[in-house]
Amino acid sequence: MADFTDVQAARQKMIARRFGGEQHSRTGGKGSVRRKKKAVHKTATSDDKKLGTTLKKLGVTNIPAIEEVNLFKENGEVIHFSNPKVQASINANTYVISGMSETKQLQELLPGIINQLGPDNLANLKQIAEAYANTSGAAGGAAGEAEGDDEDDDVPDLVENFEEVSAQDP
Repeated sequence: MADFTDVQAARQKMIARRFGGEQHSRTGGKGSVRRKKKAVHKTATSDDKKLGTTLKKLGVTNIPAIEEVNLFKENGEVIHFSNPKVQASINANTYVISGMSETKQLQELLPGIINQLGPDNLANLKQIAEAYANTSGAAGGAAGEAEGDDEDDDVPDLVENFEEVSAQDP
């Protein structure tokens, strides 16, 4: 009996030394091949290539001379693309906008974006106008009080007749 346990211990040592231990050398259960599986890592470039091939299948064409694209969100934010690459497939009703994007508030893009606003953004525009009126009204009232206190800024009234003074001198 002692020989059998010694043989088992020697076999375990040999397996551990030769194959790195039994638990590390098998990927499956009993009867599976002793093979380690190598993990396959996907890169972002492979995703870009797949997207490019899919777009080619759809038959997208470049649309030149687009300076900016604005996507309006419901919470009042705007996804702003400056000089994007725009592609379209009219048959598939697919538009692709690629490039650097920035998420901005609607107030940051105002005066130039007013002509792009539709009825969906009318409530946001009213809120911005009310906030602007409140801030400018408070600032205008403070400026009006400051002007009323300062009498040095006004043009003085004409008190004397300068013709009489010039006639007396000669």
